[in-house]
Amino acid sequence: MITRSAAGPLRRLVVLRHAKSAWPGGVSDHERPLAPRGLRDAPAAGRALAEADCLPDLALCSTAVRARQTWELASAQWGTPPPVRLQPLLYAADVPDLLEAVREVPATVGTLLLIGHNPGLAELVLTLAGDGLDDTLDRVHAKFPTSAIAVLAWHGATWDSLAPGTALLVEVIVPRGKKKDKKK
Repeated sequence: MITRSAAGPLRRLVVLRHAKSAWPGGVSDHERPLAPRGLRDAPAAGRALAEADCLPDLALCSTAVRARQTWELASAQWGTPPPVRLQPLLYAADVPDLLEAVREVPATVGTLLLIGHNPGLAELVLTLAGDGLDDTLDRVHAKFPTSAIAVLAWHGATWDSLAPGTALLVEVIVPRGKKKDKKK
């Protein structure tokens, strides 16, 4: 059950799973870059966030190469990207680590973008969402693929008021970039 309260402004947590990564030999997991599909999908994620009117005031991003590249390509789709904080804690983070990072965000931030990895991100969305619009919860339960975006909303005076079951999952988007036409 969602706790509805006018105890603060409407806040949005936008969760973005990094775009599809490559698996080059001899490269550590942290250093894996985006695959060609990821290089197409990351800008599509940026456009999808703009179209959904979900541009953030601040972004928290994992330090992994694929997450940083996702941020760079997505935010390049906006006029003026917001500040970004690269946080080592977000790499391979579980729900408590992700919540710790979110709860430290200044109260002046209304929309926060969190860029990281599964399974932590999907588990975070499912933990925070007390309810969801349409089939959003079912979709996240089934799969939270690369480049997936989940938008959670709730009223709270500060980010540390975000607790399990207190947010509404308002949207799930899985943007995909167009493949280039092959010339014959």
